[in-house]
Amino acid sequence: MEDFIFGTLITDELKLIHYRAHHRGLQHNYAIWPLRPLPDKPVTLSVLVGPDLDVSRVAVYYTIDGSYPSGNFGKPTNGRVAELAHAHVDWNTLTWGYTETWRGEIPPQAEGTLVRYRIGAWAEGSEEVFADWPDPKHQQEIATAAHFAGKPLPALNHNGSSKGGTFAYQLGMFEVPVWARESVIYHIFVDRFYPGDGRDWVDPDNIRGVMGGTLWGVLDKLYYIAELGATAIWLSPTWPSTSYHGYDVTDYYHVAEHLGGDEAMHSLVEAAHKRGIRIILDLVANHTSNEHPEFVEALNNPSSSLRERFIFDDSEIGYRTFFGVRSMPQVNLQNASARDWMIDIGKYWLREFNVDGFRLDHANGPAPGFWSEFQMAVKAEKPDCFCFGEVVEPPADFLNYSWRLDGLLDFSFNDAVRRAFGYGSYDERQFKRFVKRHVEFFKDSGLVMPTFIDNHDLDRFLFIAGNSKEKLRKAAEAQFQLPGPPTIYYGTEVGMSQAKTSRDSEGLVFSREPMVWDDRQDRALFAFYQDLIRKRRETKAWARKP
Repeated sequence: MEDFIFGTLITDELKLIHYRAHHRGLQHNYAIWPLRPLPDKPVTLSVLVGPDLDVSRVAVYYTIDGSYPSGNFGKPTNGRVAELAHAHVDWNTLTWGYTETWRGEIPPQAEGTLVRYRIGAWAEGSEEVFADWPDPKHQQEIATAAHFAGKPLPALNHNGSSKGGTFAYQLGMFEVPVWARESVIYHIFVDRFYPGDGRDWVDPDNIRGVMGGTLWGVLDKLYYIAELGATAIWLSPTWPSTSYHGYDVTDYYHVAEHLGGDEAMHSLVEAAHKRGIRIILDLVANHTSNEHPEFVEALNNPSSSLRERFIFDDSEIGYRTFFGVRSMPQVNLQNASARDWMIDIGKYWLREFNVDGFRLDHANGPAPGFWSEFQMAVKAEKPDCFCFGEVVEPPADFLNYSWRLDGLLDFSFNDAVRRAFGYGSYDERQFKRFVKRHVEFFKDSGLVMPTFIDNHDLDRFLFIAGNSKEKLRKAAEAQFQLPGPPTIYYGTEVGMSQAKTSRDSEGLVFSREPMVWDDRQDRALFAFYQDLIRKRRETKAWARKP
């Protein structure tokens, strides 16, 4: 059984679309070597030419001064150019055709350089197309939206601009902060955690309404989080938005008033730091709310300079969105102005609120190159900040983010641990074999991989395990033995479950019910988690190698 979270890969049909989309046209998909570009060393690029494209020459146009490269047919109009050479031909059964691989190098650059590049390919008498074309992510999103809407899956096509995108990598020697490697992260859905001393829960008309949790409430429960042993708090989005969950932001520079406003955030960060607890915000860079003032202006004024910050098209909705959701227009992070905007937001919260990092929502929406730029900027603002992404893709795709982000949430482990101890579809031998290979696969990736057994987008672990706390204990023990920082979803540590599955028509809501603060808490389970945290600290599990 597979969880909803793997939406783009939830069926064999969608897995096949994912694969084929990455093996058509001209696909680079950030295939560079080494994964961590080193100062004064060349970087090798690879590009795949699908069975559906004729190519006789391939060139990379690149810049090292922060500007955007441009050029055509091997002649640069901004920046420099290098040729790629034909490397080999492969037969590909799933696309039923031959693919070609071309390779070339970008010359050595100095430390601190941001290299931007585009890859173009053409045959005599044809137009030049630029990687990645067709856009595989967009084709996956269209197919996934159709699947969950109960519609037939669309055929892959070449619709869309052949101008591809701009890639980037940085030659920076940033290191993951020590505190992040050693941390235990407590994940709080703010509206559902605690209203605050002297405040009552709100009783909305339905489960999608605001229930009254606030940052003041998180501050009042810091003693509880410290007693558990957690050393960092990941907060669900706290910006003003049009929903209770906050993933459709209308203002990136303030805290939502119903969550306590800016004052509450300042107070929480200060109080948490006094206890040695770090604060991590949930930043949504991929999309905004369709009620965000910048999008409203862009939508209503075709001549607005803000229009390029979004992607307007001839689709039924009229613009690119997060998986077809009209209320979540996608930010065009190929646009320099949009990139600067999102990077400024990250720097602002580090500088003005002294937060300690970001969990980056749908981080595979923006290209890995954006995160290279983001990481350079935020590390310059606060060198020990921790930035980890939500990338729900196969493990091999995780490597595209190596040395671009500090880490990625470990969805592959989450899938395996839920199969083994929740659904019972993996036996013990399968699970141990997976874990051994999984840790080995990522050992040189440079990625810190926070682990989790449930979150706000999944049915709670206890629910899928038939409310067996013994299964929960086994899953948690396996989680705490991995090198990645363990993440605990609020309430799991005291035995919270849910009434029914989130797979029904009401969506992802039942794992987000209010935290229990009365005698429904299982204090023996709480003590078990305390002991796991203590043992992890004593054995320095984060330093283990396979």
